[in-house]
Amino acid sequence: MIPDDVVDEVRARADIVDVIGEHVALKRSGKDFKANCPFHEERTPSFYVVPEKGFYKCFGCGKSGDVFSFVMERMGLDFVDAVKHVAARCGVEVREATRQHGEDDPYRALYELNAFAREFFRERLVDEKEGSVARRYLEGRGIGAEVAERFGLGFAPDEWRALRDAAARLGHDEALMLEVGLLGTSERSSEPYDRFRGRIIFPIEGLSGRVVAFGGRIIAGAEHKEAPKYLNSPESPIYHKGTTLYGLSWARHAIRREECVLVVEGYMDAVSLAAHGFENVVAPLGTAMTSEQASLLGRYTERVLLLFDSDAAGLRATFRAGDVLLEQGLHPAVVTLPPGEDPDTLVRGQGAKVLQGFLDHAVDVLDRKLQILEAKDFFSTIERTRSAVDRLLPTLRAAADPALRDIYVAKVADRTGVRRETLEAELRRPGPSGPHRRGPSASSPPPAPSAPRLASVGGGERTLLLLMTKSREFVERAGERISAEDFVDPAYRTIFQAFLDEPELRGPPPGMDPVAARSLDELLADPQEIGHAAKVFEDSVARIRIATLDRQTEELERLLVQSDDEDEKRALIEEKVRLAGERRALGPDDWTMTARRFRVKPNPNEVDR
Repeated sequence: MIPDDVVDEVRARADIVDVIGEHVALKRSGKDFKANCPFHEERTPSFYVVPEKGFYKCFGCGKSGDVFSFVMERMGLDFVDAVKHVAARCGVEVREATRQHGEDDPYRALYELNAFAREFFRERLVDEKEGSVARRYLEGRGIGAEVAERFGLGFAPDEWRALRDAAARLGHDEALMLEVGLLGTSERSSEPYDRFRGRIIFPIEGLSGRVVAFGGRIIAGAEHKEAPKYLNSPESPIYHKGTTLYGLSWARHAIRREECVLVVEGYMDAVSLAAHGFENVVAPLGTAMTSEQASLLGRYTERVLLLFDSDAAGLRATFRAGDVLLEQGLHPAVVTLPPGEDPDTLVRGQGAKVLQGFLDHAVDVLDRKLQILEAKDFFSTIERTRSAVDRLLPTLRAAADPALRDIYVAKVADRTGVRRETLEAELRRPGPSGPHRRGPSASSPPPAPSAPRLASVGGGERTLLLLMTKSREFVERAGERISAEDFVDPAYRTIFQAFLDEPELRGPPPGMDPVAARSLDELLADPQEIGHAAKVFEDSVARIRIATLDRQTEELERLLVQSDDEDEKRALIEEKVRLAGERRALGPDDWTMTARRFRVKPNPNEVDR
């Protein structure tokens, strides 16, 4: 027997469209969904699902009910097993009255700790004296008491042991608080302390609605030296940031209803937009968009509007997210806000109607790339046009939707003047490793086991990265001339992409491949000063591009040998001639001479890495 309150919780948490959609191809019909009935043969859909009321009904055979009755009917389960099946999908623990304590959820204590912490932070926020500074901050951001209560916002006092002492009084296990990241320790002392201090707290919920982690935004008057503005809980047995999206637990029904999701950069943007009527909004959790997060969104919609900052870093994040979304079959578009505005400031300063106008003028991610390349004069010369094509190819490759990819290829061919057949030949080549593709392609030939890394790799690539660590002005300049795809060495490719994502990078970012992280540390610690930096930069970029062109030429030759299609052969030959012209324009291989002249030496440890 399952207690009634547990059954009610499972019913409230369950997404009936998700559950039924696993068995029936549902299509939207206004606010509802319809399909051919799974319980009798029919040609015209008469089976309807009403998510707002949580029931289904077939107007042909008359069957109707809630999520439990559907599972019982469709899967042949009794009521108890149907409740358990649905509960497992939405993360609710089901305990029958006779269940033994030993069978409890192994992570129950972690969830209970987070529930306690959420209540602790909430009480601190509403405390007349203790939460006054935090409330004033939120009110200044347009978030009043009602909105704060709705989204469970709280406040962590600027104290080292406030949460720890409160938990101890209730007998909570300190080791478990360390495990979920509510407490932390330092290298200087093993004494645990409150991880979140002097911050507005945003509870992070899983799809079940249970708190899996917290995010904190530091407020004025609580700044600590070198403290980050935003701080997230570390990963734990119940929290994996790459598979979680802030706000999805309360936004998913609105996302399905609106057939669109708004993706913003942070908690404050998400809460502010939701408070102003945009319920279909989520935010990644301090990391780049992952394929798992994109797949989550794909359960509810195909259309994604990206509202990241319009500065260089924001654009890089936008296009990286766009490619990840395309790989999952979604259709991303870019919302461009006025300079200096973000979603929060815009909706507070000018209102929901103005923001809606920008949403209505969202531009497909490929079109936005083309606009930016046009603005930066990338189609003015042959060399820059080729560079533009290199920047567009990842998006073409990422498009999993065949029709969308076909549209993309046609657009790029029209804008760049590169023949469609040539672009398609490029796309048939094995895709390079990128920011979300790790390791070499399975179809790429393995390197010779004893071949040392040549100067074109250990020299040009390393020297360019070294220049970028010494003078950050070279980061943007390099990003305009070459892409991560031009790097042969996987570690250097990863490092280059990391600098494009974060030009002020001062150490390996979380999750970086260990080999790349070690190489980055070596580069950052390298005391070598490079004279005539501008000349060395130009020669390094040229050398990297020459190596890329040589590899592309070799691939074209291989495709020519394999091809039996005369039109394809003609396109491949034309591309080969074009590459040869670009190769000649870059000049002879003068890397060795340049390295000798300016005393640029490859790292002696690189060959054995």
